[in-house]
Amino acid sequence: MNKIIGRKPVLEALNSDVEIEIIYFARGLQGDVVQRIKNIAKSKSIKTSEIPPEKLISIAGDTNHQGIAALASEAKYYELRELVNESKNSKYPLLLLLDSIQDPHNIGAILRTAECAGVDGIVTTVHNSASFTETVQKVSAGALSLVKICKVNNLVNAIEELKKNGFWVVGSSLEKSRDYDTVDYKMPVALVLGNEEKGIRRLVADKCDFIVKIPMTGRLQSLNVSVASGILLFEILRQRKGVSGFQKNKN
Repeated sequence: MNKIIGRKPVLEALNSDVEIEIIYFARGLQGDVVQRIKNIAKSKSIKTSEIPPEKLISIAGDTNHQGIAALASEAKYYELRELVNESKNSKYPLLLLLDSIQDPHNIGAILRTAECAGVDGIVTTVHNSASFTETVQKVSAGALSLVKICKVNNLVNAIEELKKNGFWVVGSSLEKSRDYDTVDYKMPVALVLGNEEKGIRRLVADKCDFIVKIPMTGRLQSLNVSVASGILLFEILRQRKGVSGFQKNKN
C-alpha cells in the first residue's frame, strides 16, 4: 500500500483518481480542511478511523502528518507511449524529463511546480533517481496524485522516441548553452533537468536540440534544480499563454 501523509496531499488524492483504502485521523482533530476530507470520504464510501496520535506517528514515521494519513493503492505509472498519446490533447505538448534527480524534496517540489504549470507528464529514470516516497508526496502538496509519471530504464532511448513523435528536446545546463528565454517554446517540448550535482549527463545533453541556461548575476553559478524548474516551466507557459487553443482539453 502507498502512504499519503498530510492534509493537502490527502485532500488532493481524494479529488483525483487515487484509490484510497482508509483515512486515519488523530483523535479529536478539528478544522475546515479536516471536515472537507471527512465529507468527501463519506461521499465516496471510503473508510475512516480516529486513532491516538502516537499510533498515527507509527504510520507516518518522520513525516509531518498534520493529524492525517491515508493508505492507498500503489501509484499508477504510465508507459511512454501513453504519455505521448495523451499529450496530444494539448495544443503544444509539454513533458518534463528528470535525469537522475536524487533528493526527494527536490522531486516533490518539481512535481508541485510541474502540476501548476500544466505539464502533460513526467519521465524519470528507474535507476539513480529518488523513489516516490511519503516525503515526495508531502512536499508535492498532493501533486504526486495528479501528474502522470513514466519510469524508463534508458533516458537517451526515451528522448529518441520523443523526437520521432515530434518533440523538441530542451536541456538545462551551463555548458554550451543559450539564455533560456531566447528559445521559442511554441512547439512540442520535452524539458530535461539534471542531477543536483552533475547536471544532465553528456549522452543526454548530446541528444538535446537546445541547451539553455538561466543567467546568474550573483556570485553563485547555479540554482537549486527545483527552483530552476519553476523558472523554465513558467517561461514556457508565458510564451504560450497568448496562443489560441493552448488551453488543455479537460475532457
